[in-house]
Amino acid sequence: MKYDREFTPDMISELKENEIFVFGSNLGGFHGGGAARAALNHFGAIWGQGVGLQGRSYAIPTMHGGVDAIKPYVDEFIDFARQHQQYKFLVTRIGCGIAGFTVAEMAPLFSEAIDLPNVILSEDFVRVLASTMP
Repeated sequence: MKYDREFTPDMISELKENEIFVFGSNLGGFHGGGAARAALNHFGAIWGQGVGLQGRSYAIPTMHGGVDAIKPYVDEFIDFARQHQQYKFLVTRIGCGIAGFTVAEMAPLFSEAIDLPNVILSEDFVRVLASTMP
């Protein structure tokens, strides 16, 4: 596996043109803390919308169950990113804050995104993926 792109910064306070802030949400879209609060305050997340594109952000629910419950939403995001090459998606450490998952639990969900040039992952997600892929 070769990843020769930038990494998502730990803190994102502004976006360049065509960049989308990808964050962990809850199904109800109650963006009360962490990256979800940043998405609400700065990047157009919509209160009450817990999934998908909203403003300059994209919500992936992480608060409704285990990794298996989150995976379909990550897969949906990856399909969306494939279909929208005009955007650059900055994926935060989804699920590793308030949701309480570890990087080792969450990073493998993004294995299909590692080769998408318009999806930027955090360095620790890439490190985990690199250790598990040929």
